[in-house]
Amino acid sequence: MGDVNELHQRWCIADGHADSLMWNRDLGVRSDEGHVDFPRLREAGVKLQCFTIVTRGFPFIGGFPVFAAWRGWPREARASEWTRALWQLERMDAFCRASGDSVRVATTGSSLEDNLARGRLSAVLGIEGGHAIEGRVERLAELHRRGVRFMGLTHLSNNDLGGSSFPMMGNRGLTGLGRDVMEEMARLGMSVDVAHASERTLADLFAHPTVRFFCSHTGVRAAGGGWRNLSDESLRFIADRGGVVGIIFAPVYLGGDTVDDVVRHIEHAVDVMGEEGVGLGSDYDGMVPLPKGMKDVTDLHLLTTALLRRHPESWVERVMGGNFRRFFQATLGG
Repeated sequence: MGDVNELHQRWCIADGHADSLMWNRDLGVRSDEGHVDFPRLREAGVKLQCFTIVTRGFPFIGGFPVFAAWRGWPREARASEWTRALWQLERMDAFCRASGDSVRVATTGSSLEDNLARGRLSAVLGIEGGHAIEGRVERLAELHRRGVRFMGLTHLSNNDLGGSSFPMMGNRGLTGLGRDVMEEMARLGMSVDVAHASERTLADLFAHPTVRFFCSHTGVRAAGGGWRNLSDESLRFIADRGGVVGIIFAPVYLGGDTVDDVVRHIEHAVDVMGEEGVGLGSDYDGMVPLPKGMKDVTDLHLLTTALLRRHPESWVERVMGGNFRRFFQATLGG
């Protein structure tokens, strides 16, 4: 493990998805709870972590306020989807300020590279489900001003923007509002995360000529597993547009509960997309277990070790973070 840890400290390890903010833990303090906090990310050698803002977490819409109350969110923060989003962004800003300048939100390609050069963790911020803007397209500019650089239009249920990939949701396409949001995201330079888009919403998104797409966390359909995994056709389209697909660690989407199942999905995605197209999309803190033997992000070396048994170091370095580094260098903006 010593050699792998040395590689982790040298490489830009990057992960496309963590839902840690919704749990209302102090991310500056090492915890035995959950999968991710700043000290554990540093120990694991992670240099770039995407943190997503969840405002409507469950297929039944009333569930999230109950969850937030259980986690000790203040009443005013729980009031609406918009206030939930802003509160989580404010929390991340506070955690970064308290970090002794060891963590910063990366909002530009140059700030990402500066953070890497200075040994800081870069937090890249996204929104999981466009219902957070509550139908008001002008709020995208406010989110962008606050450091958000990507958004998925839907999450676990259909919303006023489009269709979710969750079962029994009817495979709906983009709505008129969804198209307006997509246009405004393209104008602002925000990337679209397609992780929870229905097949029809995916097709509508892919038809846009300039939007930047990626997938923060998914399995791949041809490698087995769950209902929202991407088809090879979608993988090819994302790769052709310069996007990256983060492979999820959750057994329900992998069709197995071992690190080797993660490897199987990564390898299939690379076979389809090429070495430049695939990264990690753990879904840390996303209410799903990790594979056997992985307790939290500090066990990421198990995946690196499994990949190094089968592939050259340069191949593994791209998957473990080099590809997401390149993608965000290009898409975060100037």
